[in-house]
Amino acid sequence: MANPVSTAVEGVDATTLAGSVSALHDFSMWGMFIQADWIVKSVFILLILASFWSWAIIFEKALMFKNVRTKAQRFESDFWSSEALDKFYEKTKKRANHPMAIIFVAAMEEWFRSKNSATQNPQGLKLSLRERIVQVMQVSRNREVENLESGLGFLATTGSAAPFVGLFGTVWGIMNSFHGIAMSKNTSLVAVAPGIAEALFATAVGLFAAIPAVVAYNKFSNELVRFSNKLEDFSTEFDTILSRQLEG
Repeated sequence: MANPVSTAVEGVDATTLAGSVSALHDFSMWGMFIQADWIVKSVFILLILASFWSWAIIFEKALMFKNVRTKAQRFESDFWSSEALDKFYEKTKKRANHPMAIIFVAAMEEWFRSKNSATQNPQGLKLSLRERIVQVMQVSRNREVENLESGLGFLATTGSAAPFVGLFGTVWGIMNSFHGIAMSKNTSLVAVAPGIAEALFATAVGLFAAIPAVVAYNKFSNELVRFSNKLEDFSTEFDTILSRQLEG
């Protein structure tokens, strides 16, 4: 049967030891950062900077896609309700500040340039004009999609690399903890808890940076594909309208 006095003494000793460790080590996020090894600190700083930059891209892309969707819907409504392309072009070219309007203005400018430089071969002019208009719309569409896509690569990199960077910090911190165990020859959990907590905190920071980046990248990639298809559909429909104009 256990001696009550001995048990009480052991409980007091454990409590005292844990209290002394808690007093020496701050287990708050800031405390673990300050007390961490310089390599683990570098991992923390890198991941926090990547997280801040990712959130900046997320907010910027969210506003951008919302803006282009709204303007594209308004443009399509005005385009299909317009009676004459030249009048709609004159009205649109002054405020072509979104991808769909930019594609339309580029195609109309090529249309007017080609009409002003007509040759003696009208049939050949019609064929070459349509090809040039299609090429101009394709180049404009690719350029606008590339602008919308900028920044998504950083989100993809952060989402894939941040957990491994955090894991590197964790492994390094645990190695330091085992080194401390070997030097002090103290294998109690209370002695190694601070180092392990700091190491695991690096993994948590890596996941904190990676998860929003992955979610945002998948969302914006899907939106980019849908909007790119929308631009391609508009280019095809507008090419059909111009081909009717050429045949007429």
